[in-house]
Amino acid sequence: MILPTLAVGLPACAYPSISEIKAPPKVSEAPKVAPAPKPAPVAKTWKCPGCNSNEKTTLSFFQKRGISDRNALASIMGNIKAESNFHPNICEGGARVTYPNCRRGGFGIIQWTTTQRYVGLGKFSMKYGGDPSTLDTQLRYLVNEQQWIGIEPKMKTTGNSVEWYINQSYPWLGWGIHGDRTYFAHKYTQRMVFA
Repeated sequence: MILPTLAVGLPACAYPSISEIKAPPKVSEAPKVAPAPKPAPVAKTWKCPGCNSNEKTTLSFFQKRGISDRNALASIMGNIKAESNFHPNICEGGARVTYPNCRRGGFGIIQWTTTQRYVGLGKFSMKYGGDPSTLDTQLRYLVNEQQWIGIEPKMKTTGNSVEWYINQSYPWLGWGIHGDRTYFAHKYTQRMVFA
């Protein structure tokens, strides 16, 4: 088929011009697409920029136990720093040894000192698995001790001062010397960010 040409030499269009269309052609509507779901918000938690891995692990561990107040968390952290500087394989006095080689004084992140508590760490690790010289096993043991169970509800309260939380922790740790606990706790409150 040969199409007629226009005066300028172009073939005529096989479709009507816009001026010749009486009604626009029917176009099927695009299918409706549901909007993409919004991503679930990420829950904010306390973070400790500049803290070492043991400090970060400990902070996360206690938040997972339901402790959310910055001062409460900082007080727990300050106590552990005063006891062991977050070294799980430390014997009282500073010797870095494994659990069976700490023969006197306290051992671990909270310096378990009494025979009952020290032996309890070893029995717990044998019963539930884990190495008593590691942070993970010591954290799991710590929250299963009666001393901690007695104060955990207080640590889960909110709105108290560092000093209040430090004082509540005495039955847990039974320190003989207050030392730098409160100082360290206040330092953690300054370092921690809610993100």
